[in-house]
Amino acid sequence: MTTTHHLLPRATPVSQGVDPESLRRLVAALDQVRDVHSLMVLRHGHVVAEAWWDPFAPGDPHRTFSVSKSVTATAVGMAVHEGLLGTGDRVVDLLPEDAPADPPEHLAAMTVRDLLTMTSGHGTDTMNFTLRNLRRPGSGWARDILASPMVHAPGTRFVYDTGATYLLSAILHRLTGQRLLDWLTPRLFEPLGIAGATWEQSPQGIDVGGYGLAVTTEDLAALGQLWLRRGRWGGRQLVPASWVDEMTAAQVDNGPDVKPDWEQGYGYQFWRCRHGAYRADGAFGQFVVVWPEHDAVVVLTSGTTETAAELDAIWDTLGRAFDWVPELGSPQPADATSFAPDDLAVLTPSGWEHGVLEDVVRGCWFVLDPEDDAEAAPSDTPLPWHAISVDRVDGDLAFRWVGAPGGAEHTVRCGLGRWVTGRAELDHGERVAVAGAAAWTGGHELTLRMIRCGTPFTLEVRLSFGGDAAGHRVEVAADQPVSFGRTALLRATGVGARREPPRQV
Repeated sequence: MTTTHHLLPRATPVSQGVDPESLRRLVAALDQVRDVHSLMVLRHGHVVAEAWWDPFAPGDPHRTFSVSKSVTATAVGMAVHEGLLGTGDRVVDLLPEDAPADPPEHLAAMTVRDLLTMTSGHGTDTMNFTLRNLRRPGSGWARDILASPMVHAPGTRFVYDTGATYLLSAILHRLTGQRLLDWLTPRLFEPLGIAGATWEQSPQGIDVGGYGLAVTTEDLAALGQLWLRRGRWGGRQLVPASWVDEMTAAQVDNGPDVKPDWEQGYGYQFWRCRHGAYRADGAFGQFVVVWPEHDAVVVLTSGTTETAAELDAIWDTLGRAFDWVPELGSPQPADATSFAPDDLAVLTPSGWEHGVLEDVVRGCWFVLDPEDDAEAAPSDTPLPWHAISVDRVDGDLAFRWVGAPGGAEHTVRCGLGRWVTGRAELDHGERVAVAGAAAWTGGHELTLRMIRCGTPFTLEVRLSFGGDAAGHRVEVAADQPVSFGRTALLRATGVGARREPPRQV
């Protein structure tokens, strides 16, 4: 866990004219949404409520996904103010090394504004096209995006396109000679007090722009307050006020949509909301909601598919909270801004600490035989588990696996009905912070949840044990509830009663 550093002043809700009971109802409503991670509410520039769902904590950075787009658009406005480019500039002129020598008509007409408003002329998200072509000789993200088929005249059709935001980052990279994170740090992040931000890069060393920024919840709140103040922070105008007005206004139509907060219009990498609000919006419930009418900012991080329910909770509980005035002589609530019950936590498996077969299978290694998956590519092995085992460590459950006979052994420690945080190589990548929780959800069934900390991604594993005179067996089902790809990651059966991991023969 990182050390908590407050960028923003704290104040009681009452002192800022906010109904404390409405804030409690908001936390309660969000607690009914599966896998909310954090909440922060600002009024008049003060934090009046904050809550973290265990195992998430105040100082932890969190992936923001497409909230990154709004930060990139803010950078574009700063670069426009410095005279580096204009919104009417042609993209092919700003990226001459990546544009074809003789661009087709639509590509030649594409401007910076078209990228900002997601009206580039492409018919689908070009980032998907780009990532499929990574191994093609001579490929590069900007080059591949500019080579993607265009089906509309630029400026005429809203199509949500992460590739468009990458082009904005690539343009700024070329004009400034710096990666976007480095260019923004002295101009934006340091004045706001944001330290330790990271940003994913393309193979060409360019910050992705459309996703990849990781910051804390309070960092997001500081950005929201900057946008609410129309680019002003303290006594400094960090971003031109006219640019903030422009990028948060409805520039293009983005409807119709079955979810009302997704059809209120789109600005420059910002979504308009109901009730005169606007938001930076990242996948799986990363939100910075700015509500000018009430001089308020609401920040959420999450790992959920119920994103519309999160916004509904804000409107339903806070709609009248900012008009509240305490009755004369009424008792005042405590000074704390935390509205989190002591047991507030991301969902853990519900069940028992012991199962009927636990003593029999504990410490056994089961060699897995995955079911055939006709849809999976040969390289698509999101869970490279060759054998698994469960055991006890100081009262917690230890889930172990090896990727191959004789391979390295990996362990995630899971609290029984509570979260325990450690480090593990959860998939093919580096060792990362992982929180685990488990419970016996049936006499023969063990359920585990493992969160990759700082992300919305949770691995849910159900182990169904059985056995007879011939030996023990297990059925494995592993799923990822939120994902940009497959959610069902593994279906396998396993047999064996080994007391040590399988070795190379």
